[in-house]
Amino acid sequence: MSQTFPKLAAMSPQHSEAEREVIKDEAIDFGAIFSTLWRGKWILAFFLAGGILAAAVYGYVLATPLYSASSVVILETQQDRVTDLESVMGGFSGDSAAINSEVEVLKSRSLLKKVVAKLDLPADPEFNPSLREPGVKATLKAEIRKFFEDAAPGMIPDRPEVESDTAVRRDLTEAVVSSLIQKIAIRNIPQTLVLQISVTTEGPEKSALIADTIADLYVLNQIEVKFEATEQATAWLSERVTQLQRDLEAAEAKVKAFNAGTALVSPESLAALERQLKDQRDRILMLRANILSSEARLEVLEAAETAEAKIAAAGDTRLTQIFQQARSSPSRMSAFDLRYDQIMDRTSLDVQRNQAQLAALEAAAADLEQEITRQGQDLIQLQQLTRDSEATRLLYEHFLSRLKETAAQEGIQQSDSRVLSDAVIPFVPSQPRKSRILAFGGMFGILLGVGVLALIELRQNTYRTATDLERGTGRAVIGQVPLLPARKRRDAITYLRTKPTSAAAEAIRNLRTSVLLANVDNPPQVIVCTSSIPGEGKTVLSLALAQNFVGMDKKVLLIEGDIRRRMVSRYLQTKDEKGLVSALSSDAPLDDFVIHDASIGVDVLIGEQSAANAADIFSSESFKRLLSAARNKYDLIIIDTPPVLVVPDARIIAQQADALLFVVRWDSTSKPQVAEALRMFDSIGQAISGIVLNQINPRGMKRYGYGGKYGAYSTYGRKYYNN
Repeated sequence: MSQTFPKLAAMSPQHSEAEREVIKDEAIDFGAIFSTLWRGKWILAFFLAGGILAAAVYGYVLATPLYSASSVVILETQQDRVTDLESVMGGFSGDSAAINSEVEVLKSRSLLKKVVAKLDLPADPEFNPSLREPGVKATLKAEIRKFFEDAAPGMIPDRPEVESDTAVRRDLTEAVVSSLIQKIAIRNIPQTLVLQISVTTEGPEKSALIADTIADLYVLNQIEVKFEATEQATAWLSERVTQLQRDLEAAEAKVKAFNAGTALVSPESLAALERQLKDQRDRILMLRANILSSEARLEVLEAAETAEAKIAAAGDTRLTQIFQQARSSPSRMSAFDLRYDQIMDRTSLDVQRNQAQLAALEAAAADLEQEITRQGQDLIQLQQLTRDSEATRLLYEHFLSRLKETAAQEGIQQSDSRVLSDAVIPFVPSQPRKSRILAFGGMFGILLGVGVLALIELRQNTYRTATDLERGTGRAVIGQVPLLPARKRRDAITYLRTKPTSAAAEAIRNLRTSVLLANVDNPPQVIVCTSSIPGEGKTVLSLALAQNFVGMDKKVLLIEGDIRRRMVSRYLQTKDEKGLVSALSSDAPLDDFVIHDASIGVDVLIGEQSAANAADIFSSESFKRLLSAARNKYDLIIIDTPPVLVVPDARIIAQQADALLFVVRWDSTSKPQVAEALRMFDSIGQAISGIVLNQINPRGMKRYGYGGKYGAYSTYGRKYYNN
C-alpha cells in the first residue's frame, strides 16, 4: 500500500487540480520504494551474501587477532603521614582537572619511553616495522628501483647518507613510542578515582605485561618525581641556609663593631639625658625670672630719692628701724645711707650672679642637646643593625628548620596512586569482533545493493505503466497488450485463435473497442499501426487486431506497408507472390493481388521488394487510388508500417489513415525515442489516435509493484498458460 506524507492527505477542496498534482508529485511514495526494494530482493540478497562473505574472510582469515589486557590504578587523595612535616610537593586534589592531568601523564611520551626501554620493544616486530618481513608493496618498490638502477645508472638519486647510531636509535625509539601510543587506551571510570589502562597487541601475555609495566612505572614515576623535587629543594635550601648564615654573621659583626666604636648607648640613658635637659631648662626659666625681678628692683632702688621712697623700694625692716632712729638722732642718717647702699649692692650682685648662672646653664643645656642628638642617631643606627641581624637570624632559623625537615623526608616519599588490579592474561581475542564485522559486512552489502538498485532506477528510461506513458507523451493510452507466450512468430497468431478467452485476447478486444469508440459517429476504416523503432510488436498487433475484427464479421484487409523488411510475410510464411507494388503498377483489380490467409481469416496485401523508393511509392496517386478502392470493398483496412525513426514511410501513409495507432514496447523503448517519434508526427500535423503499450510482461508488472493498479494484467501469468 502506498504511503505519503501527511500533507497529501491534508489537501483541502480549495486546492486547484494543478496544486493537487504538484503535492502528489512531491509526496514520497513509500509503497513504490518498498516495491523497488522487493523486486530487487535477489540483488540485495546477492550483495548481502557478498558483504557477509567478505566480512567473514576478513574476520576469520585476513584479520590478525588482537588481545586486550587492562591494569587498574586508583588515585589517592588522602595519605597517612609518617611524620607531621609539610611535604615539598602537595598531594592529589581529586578534582576533574587533576584526574584528566593524570590521564595525560599516563599517555605521555616520557613515561612510555621508559616502558619501551624496560621491555625492549624496539626488538619486537609488532612495534618495529623494520623487523617485519617486507610486504608486497615494499618488495615491488624495491624491484622497480633495482630495475631502473640497473637500466639507467644515476637516473635515480642516491639514498641520503646514513645518520649516526644515536640519531637512528632516537628515531627508532620515537617510532616505537608512537606505535605504542596507538595500542593503549586510558580512561577514567566515571564517578571514581580509578584509571583503567588497556593495551591491545597481537600477544595476550604481551598485552598484560605492557599494561602492568605502564601501571608500575606510573606509580614509580610519582615517587621519583617527588624524590627529585625533594632533592632539588634540599640542595636549594642548603645553599640558601649557607648564604643566610654568612649574612647573619656579617650582620652580627656590624652590631659588635658599632658597639665597640661608640659609647654605650641605650634608650634608658637617652631618657635620662632628656630628663636632665628638662631640669636644666626649668632652672633656666627660673633664673631668667629671678633676673628680671632683681633688675626691676634695682631700677626701683636707683630711682628712689627720698628716704620714704627708699624705705618703700628697699622693703627692708632694718632700714626702717635705722630711719626711725635717725629722726631722733640726725647723726644716724649716715647709717641709713650705708644700709641702703648695701641693699643696692646686694641686689646688683644677685643680678650678676644669676646672669652668670643662666649663661652656664644655657651652655650646659646646649651641650646636653647635642649629646642627646648624637646618642639618638647612634641608637637609631644600632637598632637598625640589630633589626637586620634579628631578621637574618629568623630567616636562617626558618630555612635551617625547613632544610632539616626536607632532608628527613627524602626516604619516606609516597606516591599519589597505587595499583588496584594487575592485568589478567586474556584467552579470547578482543579484535576482530567477528559478529560485529559480519553485521557491518551485511549492512554494507545491503547499502551497496540499495545503491545499485537506486542507480538502476535512476537509469531507467522506459515506460512501464500507462499512466507514465500518458504523462510523458500527453497522449491517451487506448490499449495495453500483454506479451504473448509464443516462441515462434506464427505461434502468436495461433495462440490468439486457439485461446479466445485468454487475457491477451481480451486485451486485443479492449483495444479494438477503444479504436471503434474513438469516433462513434464516424468509425475509422483505415487504421495505421506504427512504432518508434523495430521490434516493438506492431506487426503482431496488426495481425491480432485484424483477426479480432474478423471475429465481428468484418471484412478486413491487412496491407503490409513495410516493404523493406516484410514482417507480415514472415509471420504468414507466404511465398513470393505479387503484392502491393504490383497492385500499384498494374491496372488489374485489387482482388488479383490480395491473398486470403485461412489461419486468421484476413485478406492480406503483402509487400514486395522494389527498386523504387518506398517513400515515393506511398506518396504516389496510385497508392491513394488503391486505398480508395479498398475502402469500397472492405470494412476495415489495417496497414502495418515501418518504424517512424527509421524511414519516413509511416508519416506518409498516416496521412491517408482514419486512425493512427502508435505502439510502445513495455520497459524497452526509451523515452527520448518515443518523444522524437511523436515530434515527427507533430511536425506534419498528424494526430495520434492513441498509444498502445505493447508486450507487457505480467510478472514484471507485478514485480515492479503495479499489480494493485493493474490487477488484470498481474494475473496474466496464470491465465495465458492455463487457457
